[in-house]
Amino acid sequence: MVQFLVKRLIGFIFVALCVSFITFVLGYNAPGDPIRALLGQHQDPVLYAALRHQYGLDLPWYQQYWNFLSGALRLNFGYSFHIQGKPVSELIVQGIPFSAELGFWGFVITLLLGIPVGVVAALRANKWADTTLMAIALICWALPTFIIAIFAQVGIVWFDKWTGIQWPVANWGTAWSYTPDDLQYKIVPILIYALVGFAFYSRYTRTTLLETLRQDYVRTARAKGLAERLVVYRHAFRNALIPLVTSIGLAFGFVIAGSFFIEQIFNIPGVASIGLQAINDRDYPVIQASVLLVASCVVIGNLISDLLYTVVDPRIKLE
Repeated sequence: MVQFLVKRLIGFIFVALCVSFITFVLGYNAPGDPIRALLGQHQDPVLYAALRHQYGLDLPWYQQYWNFLSGALRLNFGYSFHIQGKPVSELIVQGIPFSAELGFWGFVITLLLGIPVGVVAALRANKWADTTLMAIALICWALPTFIIAIFAQVGIVWFDKWTGIQWPVANWGTAWSYTPDDLQYKIVPILIYALVGFAFYSRYTRTTLLETLRQDYVRTARAKGLAERLVVYRHAFRNALIPLVTSIGLAFGFVIAGSFFIEQIFNIPGVASIGLQAINDRDYPVIQASVLLVASCVVIGNLISDLLYTVVDPRIKLE
């Protein structure tokens, strides 16, 4: 186990270095000048030079990257270009609770709906239940998230118009608070987040379970006279979970930043929304910190999926 964790730690450091360097190079070579964009029409040469020096943009590229990297090791990503005097780490920390809450509950609902629906569809393969459930899943999978979100907002407006309930169209309320008012803000974005994941997991669970049910050891278990419920859940479903574990771990990695369009459309002040705003403002320190956070979450998700392998199948050893 120790050897496995050491290997994963080395891999994490390598991934973080690669992601940070690629993000820095893209930002460094991006067209336009963030300081000129910040100053707008007030192009005072003295102020322009002072701001470039303040943010270290007058240094050689390798010195800028080293300053970013050494600061990142201390969780110090410098200051925002767009919001002067605001540390980037504070901006990211402010957005994490909102993104984490949206991603966590969306992920939980995704698994609670997607996997059981996939099991039902596999057990009723090529029957009306399977056809109906997979058609719904395909529609949810085919429609882009932002289209579903926009239709949901239109539906809320019509709902408010005809009922007079005044269900909120956007915003999030207080993070990790579940008063009736907060729940009104959160239910729709969470369900939309879960819909796309539901479509993937229901179809993927159906496919893996059908493949497992065709295996020889399942036929042998049936030939021995075991009850169908035991055959499905003790022999087939447990083994069908193994390929699902990888996707679950990767999906967990996107809990923090897997909701770019939802946060933007519903005006949720999460990490994804902060990152998109930073791209529009050419706020490179915020962009770099956001991308590094996403990469860290994906690596942690991979680690979780590796650890889950041993839970699903004890024969798998971590080396």
